[in-house]
Amino acid sequence: MLQAEWLPIILQGSYSEIYVVDCDTFRFVHTNQAARKNLHYTAAELAVMTPLDLAQSVSREVLQNILMPLGCGKSSRASLDTIHTRKDGSTYPIEFRLFYCGAKHPVYIMLGNDISARHASAKALRLSEARFRAIVSNTPGLFFQIQQRTDGTLTFPYLSDGCHALLGIAIERLRADSSLFLNLILPEDRPSFLKSMGDSANEWKTWNWDGRIWVEKWKDVKWINLRSTPRSLPGEGVQWEGIMTNITESKLEEEEIKRSRAQLAELSAHVETVKEKERMRIAREIHDDVGGNLTAIKMALALVKKRLPADDSSLAEKAVYVESLVDRTIEAIHRISADLRPGILDFGIVDAIDWQAKEFEKQLGIPCEFNSNKKEIALDPDQATALFRIFQEALTNIGKHAQASRVTVKLAGTNRSVRLTIADNGRGIEATERLKPKSFGIRGMTERANALGGQLSVSAIPGGGTEVALRIPLTE
Repeated sequence: MLQAEWLPIILQGSYSEIYVVDCDTFRFVHTNQAARKNLHYTAAELAVMTPLDLAQSVSREVLQNILMPLGCGKSSRASLDTIHTRKDGSTYPIEFRLFYCGAKHPVYIMLGNDISARHASAKALRLSEARFRAIVSNTPGLFFQIQQRTDGTLTFPYLSDGCHALLGIAIERLRADSSLFLNLILPEDRPSFLKSMGDSANEWKTWNWDGRIWVEKWKDVKWINLRSTPRSLPGEGVQWEGIMTNITESKLEEEEIKRSRAQLAELSAHVETVKEKERMRIAREIHDDVGGNLTAIKMALALVKKRLPADDSSLAEKAVYVESLVDRTIEAIHRISADLRPGILDFGIVDAIDWQAKEFEKQLGIPCEFNSNKKEIALDPDQATALFRIFQEALTNIGKHAQASRVTVKLAGTNRSVRLTIADNGRGIEATERLKPKSFGIRGMTERANALGGQLSVSAIPGGGTEVALRIPLTE
């Protein structure tokens, strides 16, 4: 039977396992339902047992030493952490608070709590921390937490061991004075850092920033990438968790690639200029020298024809044949010269585009409508030649691939730029076609446009067809 004087102590642990132990025999006088349920023993079975039967790792001497201060009044409570063994042999960790009740029959009150969940959580936490430390130690870069307080100040609640290797600052110094980090950022990059941080905090988006820092310790400029995710700390501000990495090598490679591309573009532009000049020289030599010689031959042939015997028909036929051969050769000379360097360019880019559009229509039978907002557009000779060549290549592509029945060409000049658009109603062009390894036509047009500081786009027209749009700035 429970005695009334035990009740206040028992009530303290009403949700715990409760054991009432006789001070003399150490046997259980009473166990509550929680204890019996967890141990899988009945009240009768427990009545002939002692705490030592359940906590098999605890000796009688140890238990007596723990309980002695309670019995003699030196202490009002004691504690004990041990392992309990259930009836089926399974075990679980338990922590006890021990009390002494000196009534008519003195007893010890043991209030126990199963701490399996706590142990499991602690084990999981240790495992998680071990994994985190392994990831951090094997990842190049600096793991960090940055907190922006409500007053706008910055702090670093956490910095990994990569702090010194990346920034040249000890963790303790940076945590004590966060301004050291801002001072590392080059002045010209600092505004972008603050803006990207503000945008991340205002829009709750990933904070991704590339910038340069000056590491005084090594007298060196580094490029770093900062990537992190924001979260709100109610009443405290915003905190980001992320990683900083050294991207100096990739940035230098990127700059080298840009320089190489710029050099290739300059070389390509130079090669095109040299080719055009060589074409012009060859065209003039063909026109002046070969054409002049053929004209002289034709004049001489006309004199020969007049002096041929009237009764020699075979010689007359041969003379006519040679004269027609000279005429065809002169026509070929004119055609080749025009291909090498169209003389129509001397009359201006508007007339040259108009002439080429008509030639395209005449040769392929595809209507080609041309419109210009100006009668004359003043262009540098190199610009005019490049624009004309791009137009020729666009028409060539239409003739070969588009299967079009109509072409529309528009030329528009402003005070700052010239825009040329060539649209057809053909089968259109797919993105994969523009990226084919041997699509040199479109690449050539793009290179010519880039060499002039311009932009060229090739896009499909809704409903069918393709549009080539070229814009080049005018030379001041």
